[in-house]
This record gives sequence, structure tokens and C-alpha cells, in this order.
Amino acid sequence: MEKIRILLADDHVFVREGTRELLEREADLEVVGEASNGAEAASLAETTQPDVVLMDIAMPVMSGIAATAKIKATCPAAAVLLLTAYDDDQYVLASLAAGADGYLMKDVASVEIVNAVRAVYSGELVLHPTIAKKVRSRVAGSGSPQRTDTVSPANAQLLLSKREVEVLRLVASGMSNGEIAGRLFFSGRTVQAHLTHIFDKLGVGSRTEAVTLALRRNLISLDELERADGGAG
Repeated sequence: MEKIRILLADDHVFVREGTRELLEREADLEVVGEASNGAEAASLAETTQPDVVLMDIAMPVMSGIAATAKIKATCPAAAVLLLTAYDDDQYVLASLAAGADGYLMKDVASVEIVNAVRAVYSGELVLHPTIAKKVRSRVAGSGSPQRTDTVSPANAQLLLSKREVEVLRLVASGMSNGEIAGRLFFSGRTVQAHLTHIFDKLGVGSRTEAVTLALRRNLISLDELERADGGAG
């Protein structure tokens, strides 16, 4: 079995030890390195080439946010999942802007961490429910999107097919690739292909950016997402 290779970054040794023990109970997960600060995490990411970096935000030498940006620049194939005690807007938005693929609070259950690692490895965006609400609230306001102003409302509408808009709407409602595949009777590979086309057409590099642009350009609406959330129970 090919294992998901994980780099741990946290300045507390006991947290790293506990997280390593948790992850390595799973047959498909393997910890390939540990870092005690952001600079060490960025350096180890280059040498170990992990599939997933599980990282805290508040660390010495270099923050987890700065490390995320550096890792994304030097190891673009690595998914970065932030696991932190901070839910302040400034940390959330800065982390997503830096390219984070997930943002979890440290109060989540162990199984949620394991599932989140697998999810970001598969290309899914993972947000703690509290964080998802903050992102949605910010998007509903006047936050400036990144790398998206080159796409006009008219062009965005014309660029995406009806099926691509439908896939993007389900992404925005919080569905995983597998859930979208089940809803639309697609294979997981087909869902990923649609997402790749959506990213290319909108000129974005992540689910968060695509959803942000779609909301701001009225390709999807907050009302639709609220109805989707309600339908999901």
C-alpha cells in the first residue's frame, strides 16, 4: 500500500509525539519528519517532499503561515493542513491566502484529524465549521479576492458550463469530491477533472479562491449554500 507521507510541525514535543502516534496507527499514513518551528518545516519539506504538512500557526523563528507560503512555493504538490488553537479572522484569511489546503482547530476529535489528512491529500478543502462560517461571512462582505479581478462577471458566467457551476456550488456547500461524485453520479476522477477546468478557467489555484470568486461574481449565492447546508442535515 502506498502511504501518505506526512511532515509534522509544532513547537511542542508532546503534541508532535501524540500526533505521530495517532497518525501512524493508520496503515496508509506515515510520518516522514518533524519540525519544531516554521523555518525548519519549510526546510524539511524540501528535503522530505511530503504529501501533507500538518502544521501549527504559532511557532518560533517562522510562523506556520509564512512557512505555508514558502512550502507552497517550493513544494507545490504538498498539501498544507493547519491545526491550531487560533480562530481569529486575521489568521484564517492569511492562512488561506498563503495557500493552506485546510484549517482545523485543535479541539477536533482524533478521527477528524486523520480524515482531514486524507481529504487534503485527495485535493479537498477542509475547514473547521467555525472557520467555514468566518470565510462565508467575509466573502459576503467586501473582502478583496486574490488573483481573480482579471475575470469580469460576464466572462466568469460565460467561462463555466452549467455542470461546472453545479460542481462549484456543491464544493462551496462543503461537499467532498466523493460526496459530489455520489450526488452527480460521477466518478471521483471526473469530479477532479471538472475542478481542474474550473480552476484553469477562473485563473485560481484552490477551492477557496474559486468559491470566493464565484460568490463575488454571483455564479452561486449564499442562499443556495444555506439551503444546501440545511439539506445536508
